[in-house]
Amino acid sequence: MIDKDTKFLIVGLGLIGGSYAMGLTRQGYHVSALDTNEDSIQFALDHQYIENGAVFDEKLIQDADVIISALYPLTMIDWISTYQEFFKSGILITDVSGVKQHIVETVQRNLRKDVEFIASHPMAGKEVSGVRNSDDHIFEIANFIITPTPNNSKRAIAFMKDFAAILNFHHITTLTPKQHDEMIGFVSQLTHVIAVSLMNTNDNTHLVEYTGDSFRDLTRIAKINENMWSELFFLNKDNLIREIEDFEKELNHLKQKLADNDEAGLKALFRQSTQRRTLFDKIDKPDQHKSNQ
Repeated sequence: MIDKDTKFLIVGLGLIGGSYAMGLTRQGYHVSALDTNEDSIQFALDHQYIENGAVFDEKLIQDADVIISALYPLTMIDWISTYQEFFKSGILITDVSGVKQHIVETVQRNLRKDVEFIASHPMAGKEVSGVRNSDDHIFEIANFIITPTPNNSKRAIAFMKDFAAILNFHHITTLTPKQHDEMIGFVSQLTHVIAVSLMNTNDNTHLVEYTGDSFRDLTRIAKINENMWSELFFLNKDNLIREIEDFEKELNHLKQKLADNDEAGLKALFRQSTQRRTLFDKIDKPDQHKSNQ
């Protein structure tokens, strides 16, 4: 499905865009990039992550067989709308966005009929950002989610599965955009809400001198890009608010066990959480790729 002549264009050379470029180039594919930051382009050229790059180059868009948008969701919608006149007929476009329903509906509704947008989400990242921190090894323990709609072809879905396998993602699966956003509200956005709230609960600047690994692990994702994550939260607001409310109920449930001196009830909650968390330890080796429909 993907041959070595395929020309990839990555729009946005942040951590994920840069890591995509690194991984695809390492596998022998043709990769170019656009980014508003000239330094990011130059860094990627100097380190041979990409063959060509520019702040803007109409020809790079026209030559691309696949465009990967690594832009913020709303910026991506505007970019595709503005520059789709340059797209090659038959091109595939995908993204890395952390929310899907709104952007997929908007892009597919306004897109030319001779090109195809199929959304995807690499569930990978670091606590640092930018192309200088690119690392394609982050995909080896990460999940890759494809979110097709009835507007997408079997060819596009197969292409994205091949794409994820080329980059060595640990687990490849498909969800509807609605299912994706419901799931992401819990496993990603709620966890960020908890980490941010925990860090904002106490302003003691000396905490760093006392804390152990549990606090560090729990708040690792509290170092957060306020521009990107506020956009993601608002685009998935209804799902996220529902997850916060469910979490509040569970927190109050545990709180009541303490208030009632209910040792047996508290231990039961501990046993249940331990049992559920153990499932996450049963992970296949990173080189075993799976695909769930």
